[in-house]
Amino acid sequence: MRTGNPTLNDKTFENFGVYPRDLANEQAPADVMTVNGTAQKTLFLLALAMGTACFTWSRTFSGLETNPGAAMPWALGGLVVGLITALVICFKHTWAPMLAPVYALAEGLFLGGVSASFEAQYPGIVIQAVGGTFGTLFGLLLAYQSGLIKATENFKLGIFAATGGICLVYLISLIGSFFGFPIPYIHAAGPIGIGFSLFVVVIAALNLVLDFDFIEQAADRGAPKYLEWYGAFALMVTLVWLYMEILRLLSKLRSRD
Repeated sequence: MRTGNPTLNDKTFENFGVYPRDLANEQAPADVMTVNGTAQKTLFLLALAMGTACFTWSRTFSGLETNPGAAMPWALGGLVVGLITALVICFKHTWAPMLAPVYALAEGLFLGGVSASFEAQYPGIVIQAVGGTFGTLFGLLLAYQSGLIKATENFKLGIFAATGGICLVYLISLIGSFFGFPIPYIHAAGPIGIGFSLFVVVIAALNLVLDFDFIEQAADRGAPKYLEWYGAFALMVTLVWLYMEILRLLSKLRSRD
């Protein structure tokens, strides 16, 4: 199995024996991963993230004043904690039940602060980005379940390659910015920058299809129950990426008005 999400790879669910199932009743042992269990945990993590996002949001919009700088320490702290937590979970899958909620809380702090900063510049942009993110999530889930989109091997390979290419471009741009030579145009609001952001949004969205497929296959193989938390965490990683890219795309479009 192949996925562009760096938290999900071929080794994630390797060597977990397949549990026998009652195919007639679609039942599995209580200690086995299920798609429904993963979905419930994903909703729980989303609720945690929204809770802390509201906190940092309120730091920016306090009373009648707007102060984006007030949320930045919380946002930066959430970014650092979220990154460290994500790295630990990737290497220690068994810690996912304990650390996935920590990741969600930390990412909520980060997203709340960043979202408030964008909202201060472009009123109404956050609700558009949130709507776009969840609309994409449910639309692709429906398309995947109905069979309109199938995660074939060629499809997986293409998305995996595109995701790796995007990560490489961002890495080169980041390193270049330290030396005063960032990659030109892709961060600007011109046609190239908007086209690049639109491409990244599409690839981020299609990674959701790979995640759905990966989690479904893992559940069919009888992966351990604790990997429901890992699967939920992995979906959160993709959703955070998708939301941030939609937010950036909308900001580029709004800056041209």
